[in-house]
Amino acid sequence: MLVEEAFLSQSLFDLTGTRALITGSSQGIGLALAEGLARHGAEIVLNGRNVAKTGDAADALAAKGYKAGSAVFDVTDAAATAAGVADIEAHLGPIDILVNNAGMQFRASLEDFPAEKWDELLHTNISSVFHVGQAVARHMIPRRRGKIINIASVQSELARPSIAPYTATKGAVRNLTRGMCADWAKYGLQINAIAPGYFKTPLNQALVDDPEFSAWLAKRTPAGRWGNVDELVGAAVFLAGPASSFVNGHTLYVDGGISTAL
Repeated sequence: MLVEEAFLSQSLFDLTGTRALITGSSQGIGLALAEGLARHGAEIVLNGRNVAKTGDAADALAAKGYKAGSAVFDVTDAAATAAGVADIEAHLGPIDILVNNAGMQFRASLEDFPAEKWDELLHTNISSVFHVGQAVARHMIPRRRGKIINIASVQSELARPSIAPYTATKGAVRNLTRGMCADWAKYGLQINAIAPGYFKTPLNQALVDDPEFSAWLAKRTPAGRWGNVDELVGAAVFLAGPASSFVNGHTLYVDGGISTAL
C-alpha cells in the first residue's frame, strides 16, 4: 500500500509525455518555469521575439539533457501567433501545457504616463494572453484536455505609485483567467494563474539594485525578502499536472505573504 501511495504522489506531478509552450521564456521567470517543467518530464518549447536569445536559451536547456526547442513569433500579433502555434502543432506535436508569461514593465507617474507605453503594456501583458490562449485553446478543445497557466502578479490585487497601467493589465490577466475557465472548462481544459510577488528578475533589476526599495520590501513582506524565481516552479508544476485536475479559474499568489498583511 505504501508503494502504491508513493507512486500516486509522484504521478500527480509527473509531466512525462507532455509538451509545454512558455511565452517570454528566454530569461527570468519564463526560463525558470521552463526548466522546472522540464525537470518533471515535459518537452519544452521556448518562445520569444529574439531568434538568437531564444535559441540560446533552448540550447542551454538541451545541454542539461532536457528536450527543448524554440518557436519565435510575436505574441502581440494575432496572425503571427496563430501561425506560430499551428506550426508547433504540425511539426512538433500537440501543445498540452501553455504558460502565458510574456510581459513588460514601464514606470512613470500616471499623470505623465506616455500614451504609447500604455498601448505597449496592454499589447504585451494582456493582448498576448488572449492571442496565445485562444490560438492554443482552439487546438486543445477538440482533444478535450489542456492546461493553461497565465502569469498574473501581486499587482493583480494591489497597486503602487508609478505602475498603474501595469497594475491594470495584471488585474485584467486575473479576470481573463476566470473568463477562460468559464468558457473552456466544459471542454476539459484547466485555466489558472500564478501571481508572483516581488522576485529577482531582469524586469525588477532596478528595484533589486535600490537599497531603499529592498529594505522597504523586506519590512513589507512577511517572509522578509525578495523571492527567487525557482520558488515559482512548484506552483507551475502543480497547475500543469494531474494534481490540479479540479482546480480551475484560480489565481495562486506566490508572494511571501505580501498580499495578506498590512
